[in-house]
Amino acid sequence: MNNLSVNHLLGIKNLNKEDINLIFKTADNFKKIINQPIKKVPSLRDITIANLFFENSTRTKLSFEIAEKRLSADILNFSSSSSSVNKGESLIDTVNNILAMKVDMIVMRHPNPGAALFLSKNVNAKIINAGDGSHEHPTQALLDAYSIKEKLNDLRNKNVLILGDIMHSRVALSNIYCLQKLGANVKVCGPSSLVPKYLNLLNIEHIPDLELALNWCDVVNVLRIQLERQDVQYIPSLREYAMTYGVNKNILSKIKKNKIIMHPGPINRGVELSSDVADSDHSIVLDQVENGVAIRMAILYLLGRKIKK
Repeated sequence: MNNLSVNHLLGIKNLNKEDINLIFKTADNFKKIINQPIKKVPSLRDITIANLFFENSTRTKLSFEIAEKRLSADILNFSSSSSSVNKGESLIDTVNNILAMKVDMIVMRHPNPGAALFLSKNVNAKIINAGDGSHEHPTQALLDAYSIKEKLNDLRNKNVLILGDIMHSRVALSNIYCLQKLGANVKVCGPSSLVPKYLNLLNIEHIPDLELALNWCDVVNVLRIQLERQDVQYIPSLREYAMTYGVNKNILSKIKKNKIIMHPGPINRGVELSSDVADSDHSIVLDQVENGVAIRMAILYLLGRKIKK
């Protein structure tokens, strides 16, 4: 298969295994390019992309921007804090005004789940979901799975633990969908108050004990405690969370085999991960950042081909 089965990247739930493998294969080629002295290719010349971020973002926004520039696209950056959205303008009106400037593709982060899907049904442009509330974050899941595959060669029958604030994380749900489609075994760990009940519908087991969970897994993807999304207090304190669920050298010394440590960032050092673990040889956090550019280049390129047809 040389083309994606979808016209937008709204979530991992909408992709099939062949789509994911095509994205990975395309990312392999772009990773070679971004490690060459000349890092730019003309693949998206004459394509205009608008980055619409209705929530704060550093890593994802920068990663998309550099991916777009590496592909020679024209870029329009939008921040809701300085826009007419603050004056009451609707999402559709905002986007249609941008599309009137002849924009071909929209990368959007929005606080409301389903915003990317809503947009895809109401505007004439390719939509990439850069995170919609606590729903999905497909490009993060793809770069995470790609990074694991890079280290372990295959995800089939590998044990991947997702640790932390599952309830408020868009990364968790997208990772579960992606890893399951690629044949990995997935379990979660964290306080029961931060583990949503819908995981039972996805056949995901919750292991409350961190040491047991770490002994089970090959890879642990550590999630940030998202206090900004918590309308009530789900944990007694960050200090108590760190003592029970923080990954540090002490707990890793009790584990029988080495683990691959991942984190989507930003890391709350001393809470989810101690600095000596975050900066250790077990950590592939910076590999995730590099792979994020290649994965996003692949997605932009594959959707861009559909525009040029």
